[in-house]
Amino acid sequence: MECRVLSIQSHVVRGYVGNKSATFPLQVLGFEVDSINSVQFSNHTGYAHWKGQVLTAEELNELYEGIKLNKVNHYDYILTGYSRDTSFLEMVVDIIKELKEANPSLVYVCDPVMGDHGAMVRTPPTFQVMDLLHKMGPKTVVLTSSDLPSKRGDQFLVALGSQTIVKPDGTNTSQKICIDIPKVDAVFVGTGDLFAALLLAWTHHHPKDLKAACEKTVSVMHHVIKRTITYAHELAGPGKRPSPAQLELRMVQSKADIENPAIVVEAKVLQKSSH
Repeated sequence: MECRVLSIQSHVVRGYVGNKSATFPLQVLGFEVDSINSVQFSNHTGYAHWKGQVLTAEELNELYEGIKLNKVNHYDYILTGYSRDTSFLEMVVDIIKELKEANPSLVYVCDPVMGDHGAMVRTPPTFQVMDLLHKMGPKTVVLTSSDLPSKRGDQFLVALGSQTIVKPDGTNTSQKICIDIPKVDAVFVGTGDLFAALLLAWTHHHPKDLKAACEKTVSVMHHVIKRTITYAHELAGPGKRPSPAQLELRMVQSKADIENPAIVVEAKVLQKSSH
């Protein structure tokens, strides 16, 4: 059976962010992707200049209505990223509810885009957050950068994952994992959108093995970022910081790594429990 994703994210003419970051890897991994572009910009906003248009809630609804009128509004996944507008998000919620009614097994993958680089919203201890989120509904929660120190030193970030699975007898089993991710001295744009798309793909291919899904996701990220930083430094020249244009993700060049990543990280299982 084909697997179809509705992805509601931003679009850029040049570079990789939002739908441009998510669509190619999902297609390479076998998914049909229907994209709604929440904005259409010339490039991401980290450049000196950018121009473009923003989709309103009404325009989003109009696009969805067209899909619905043709009775092609059946999706297996819906993926959303950054949104700047409350009314737009409320319309997204209405669409998700309707799609869930049409297909109760629809999975919603939400990248909450809570900010980073020191501007992270302060939250309770990390594991409590994951358990709170599980209680609110999500079966799988992944935090790409936590406040936990890495045992491998300050050159690593700690990512955490938690998954609850309902067994045939109705009891729940849960798995919590952690991964040390090497830090890279550069600011990339579009990596979060790529991570969310890859996590969607690999959790689909490994529905009951969050460890494997996260290892593949983080490994692809590693290969893409390594290729990007190497290329950016070559372009910038010795001793010069690469520009935003030079740091655009080397997505097409990473096709083989996206399809079949060499695993470069190992996720540790912190706890397995049944209840």
